[in-house]
Amino acid sequence: MAVRYSLAPAVHGHFLIAAPAASASVPAAPGGETPDRETHQAQDLLGHDFARPDLLREALTHRSAVVGRALSRGRTARRSGAGSNERLEFVGDRVLGLLIAEWLAERFPDEQEGQLGPRLAHLVSQPVLAAIAHQLGLPTALSVAPGESRAGVRKLATVLADAMEALIGALYLDGGLEPARRFVRRAWEEAMSGLAEPPKDPKTALQEWLLARGMNLPSYALLSREGPPHDPVFVIGVSAAGHDGSGTAGSKRVAERLAAADLLGKLGA
Repeated sequence: MAVRYSLAPAVHGHFLIAAPAASASVPAAPGGETPDRETHQAQDLLGHDFARPDLLREALTHRSAVVGRALSRGRTARRSGAGSNERLEFVGDRVLGLLIAEWLAERFPDEQEGQLGPRLAHLVSQPVLAAIAHQLGLPTALSVAPGESRAGVRKLATVLADAMEALIGALYLDGGLEPARRFVRRAWEEAMSGLAEPPKDPKTALQEWLLARGMNLPSYALLSREGPPHDPVFVIGVSAAGHDGSGTAGSKRVAERLAAADLLGKLGA
């Protein structure tokens, strides 16, 4: 998960609007299931007719919506997240990493792991995923609980990044690598084209920024650790130059990178 911050207003000219349209008729899935209107519109935007529209609906369902539906029906809330996009996010994270790595190897044939690694880390980072999701108009498509919606959950970087990975996971499970590859290469084209030089790791960039100004090195601290041993969530804080940043992720290393990126943004670096 990413640092919880809101993103800027959507950019006009969404990538997905220019995607190859799915067929005009609403396809029936195996067993006679027909996609609802919202799902069919999402299929058109993604350029893929889902044989299993339930995968697409699941990819667009935030955990809060699952809990809210259970409570409204007088059932025990499913706090495990079953029925939300969390499982598809898990799959999509791995698929995205593979597709971006493949693309980078094609685009930069003379670079080695030391140069390709930072490019990959940047392109699959949660700030990049969240920005692309916002450009695609994904916030309005997400299913979230009313209270969470009013609180602005749809604009949170962590929620949008997770939903992007879930969509990629759904595309892969429904149609294999090719539809997922087409989508990633269309949606990530601008981000990929902007990588003329390998990006610096946020922790390195923060350290260099501070040293160049004669300031003390940053101080990192574990603010909290939650979740079960097999799926922990770490919140890391970083302080430097009189400012603080924070990052949330499933590993301390990634959380530190997110915290450094958060602080760099606050410092205007």
